[in-house]
Amino acid sequence: MTPQVEAFLEMMAVERDASPHTLSAYARDLADAEASLGKEGLIRADPAAIESWFASLSARGLSAATAARRRSAVRQFYRFALGEGWRSDDPSRRLEAPKQGRPLPRTLTRDEVVRLLTASAARDGAAGVRLIAMVELAYASGLRVSELLALRVEAVRRDPAFLIIRGKGGKERLAPLNTSAREAVKAWLVVRDAARPDKVPDSPWLFPSGAASGHLTPRRFAQLLDQSARDAGIDPARVSPHVLRHAFATHLLEGGADLRVVQTLLGHTDIATTQIYTHVATDRLAQIVTRHHPLANDD
Repeated sequence: MTPQVEAFLEMMAVERDASPHTLSAYARDLADAEASLGKEGLIRADPAAIESWFASLSARGLSAATAARRRSAVRQFYRFALGEGWRSDDPSRRLEAPKQGRPLPRTLTRDEVVRLLTASAARDGAAGVRLIAMVELAYASGLRVSELLALRVEAVRRDPAFLIIRGKGGKERLAPLNTSAREAVKAWLVVRDAARPDKVPDSPWLFPSGAASGHLTPRRFAQLLDQSARDAGIDPARVSPHVLRHAFATHLLEGGADLRVVQTLLGHTDIATTQIYTHVATDRLAQIVTRHHPLANDD
C-alpha cells in the first residue's frame, strides 16, 4: 500500500467516520488498481491507463456492482489527491458508471415469517429461547444483523418499547419493539441469567458466546436460521438475517406505512435505498390480485 493510499484511508476513517468494513473494501479496490497499473501506480497513471484498467474489470468477469464500487473508490482517491496537491488533474474523470439493474431484495411473506417463528420456537432448551428472541427482535425492529448481535443486555433489562441503535456512520435511531418481541426477550433473559455460573461476571452482550467478539456471530445466526427454515418448509436459500430486515420493511409498506417513516426506522440516509421496497410490496399486491380477483383469470 502506497503512502498516498494510506493517507486517503486515514482521511476516510477520521473525517468521514468510515466503518472498518468500508475501509477494507476501499483498500482492496485501490490495491487492485495499483496492481493493474504497474510501476506507474495510481499517483502517476494517465487517463488512458485508468480507463484500460477499468475496462479490464468486466473482461475479468467482475459484476457491474463490483466495477461501480471500484470506480467510486478510485474517483474518491483522485479527488483527495487533487486536494492534497499530489496531482493537477483527475485521470478518472471520464470513467462512466457501468449500467446495472438493481436487484430486488429477497423477502418472506407474512405466513412464512409466522412459520419461521413457529419453527424457531419449537427448538428445545435455551437455544430455542435464544433463537426466537433473535428472530422476533430482527423482524420487529428491522435491525441489521450487526446491530442485533451487538445489543447490550443493559439495553433491554427494563423492557423498553424502543431501542436506541447506533447504526452506520455512528448515527442513532429508535427501533421499535412490539409486544411479541418484548415477551421473547424477557423469556430469554430468564434463561440467560439462570445459565450463568455463580461468581462469574456477567457478559455485557444480550447474546453472549465464546466467539472472539464475545457475542454470537452473524455466521452462527445464519446457520440457525437455515435449520429453522428447513423445519418450516422454506427454502433456506431464501432466508438470512438480512432477509428478516427486508421482511420488516416490505410488510410495513404493504400495511400502508409512510415511506419516510420506514426510511427512518431502517436508518437509511438516502430514501432511494428505501424506495426499492415499494417495488417488492407492489409486486406482491399485484400477485395477490392476479391470484384472487374473479376477473383476473381467462377461464
